[in-house]
Amino acid sequence: MSAAIIRADNPGPMTLEGTNTILVGDPARGPVVVIDPGPDDDRHLRRVLTAAGAIAAIVITHRHLDHTAGAAALAALAGCDVLAADPAVRIGDRGLADGDRLSVAGAELRLVATPGHTSDSYSILITGDDGSARLATGDMVLGRGTTVIMHPDGDVGSYLASLEIMIALVRDHRVTEILPGHGPVVTDPAGVLAYYRQHRLERLDQVRVALAGGARTPAEVVDAVYTDIDAAVRPAAELSVAAQLAYLDRDSRRG
Repeated sequence: MSAAIIRADNPGPMTLEGTNTILVGDPARGPVVVIDPGPDDDRHLRRVLTAAGAIAAIVITHRHLDHTAGAAALAALAGCDVLAADPAVRIGDRGLADGDRLSVAGAELRLVATPGHTSDSYSILITGDDGSARLATGDMVLGRGTTVIMHPDGDVGSYLASLEIMIALVRDHRVTEILPGHGPVVTDPAGVLAYYRQHRLERLDQVRVALAGGARTPAEVVDAVYTDIDAAVRPAAELSVAAQLAYLDRDSRRG
């Protein structure tokens, strides 16, 4: 199976080394699928098109611009559609639906709804002709560090449920690698997903303690819980805390 990453030149606190554009398929045998074309950067998009040769379709993991801004330009260059859960990103008649499948030379792609980071987040299970399996996760799982729950669009309950879906996919399909939206390839999928679940549950406990200590706003909780945070990612931490506060509030109302 062929699955290659071409990294965009858009490094930053939220994008790590840059956005990973993923090519799935064997360009020598036919058109490939491109996952997340990344920013609207002509040099990057032409590198992607040159490596692909021909593109059957572009698949979007979620609506954020660091993954989608180049989609329309690449689709125009390649003469293909853009498949996305968000109609605002989509080009052509086809969206994404949980369980949809795409086939290219050398691999099959199964689209899996995994909301949480955003409401429209999808992961893609990539299975090669040789039986090997990888999971492209967009920003649901990163190559290093942990992801942001983008309140109010993102949701902690959905995120935890999606982690269970991804854990089952890794177990049941013997996934050997996670291909993240940013950062290096994850070579211990089961271990990293278990850590993500543990980390999220521990953060919720820490937020509960902060609330018991008198914190009320996301900023106050960040001050109490994220004691060594880089100022560049503080806004993202406050978004995640807002999502956690909303989750805990719903949980208390259910209780």
